[in-house]
Amino acid sequence: MLFQEADAPANGTLVASYNVHKCVGMDGQFDPARTTEVITEIGADILALQEADQRFGERAALLDFKRIERECGLTAVPVRGARNGHGWHGNVLLVRAAKVHDAHRIRLPGVEPRGALVVDLDLDAGPLRIVAAHLGLLRRSRAQQAAAILDAIAARPERPTLVVGDLNEWRVCDRSALQRLAHLFGPLAPALPSFPSRLPLFALDRILGSPHQLVAHAEVHDTPLARIASDHLPVKARIDLAAAAAQGEAERAAIAA
Repeated sequence: MLFQEADAPANGTLVASYNVHKCVGMDGQFDPARTTEVITEIGADILALQEADQRFGERAALLDFKRIERECGLTAVPVRGARNGHGWHGNVLLVRAAKVHDAHRIRLPGVEPRGALVVDLDLDAGPLRIVAAHLGLLRRSRAQQAAAILDAIAARPERPTLVVGDLNEWRVCDRSALQRLAHLFGPLAPALPSFPSRLPLFALDRILGSPHQLVAHAEVHDTPLARIASDHLPVKARIDLAAAAAQGEAERAAIAA
């Protein structure tokens, strides 16, 4: 499967995460078109969405993905899931200019039904694995879910990997689920407050890279439209697959020496 549009930006692939809050904004209005406008603003090459399905009933998809493909050049990675939606509170991965090598949904443990998408992509710059996740509200569940994500990564062939999504974890103390991920994805980058969108205080949304040099630059997408379209602001990062490959070669050489 090849999802193609214009050439990727010269300064690296742009990856982003956006919890769209069921397309309900801070004004209480359900407005999928406004959500699509924010997605257009972000301009990502790879975009993980959370809460893009109805929460109850048929859990149908809320966004017009044909419009998103037409206007943004982003195509939803197909995975087996709910009949009418995307499952796991609407986890969706959108990509452009990427060949999808493998895509799976994994169930994450915990009180709430949670899961993640594990997608292997082949980009012009090299191979990349995306784990798009939306972790639970309970601390114990998040710790179990972080461990399950690490197990899923360890069970697959090695390649540069990003964990992208709403991790629902703002703390970085010893009891934080982020510390479980720090073994592979550390050192953790400085916090980027993304929630609540009108006055961001908590860094709930993350883009973590392994090896660490994979994430070259990260920031919050903070615009007037983004501040009202959802209760979360999007986060985005430039990734450098060449730097990640060089680091991997150096580490393998050090081990062999």
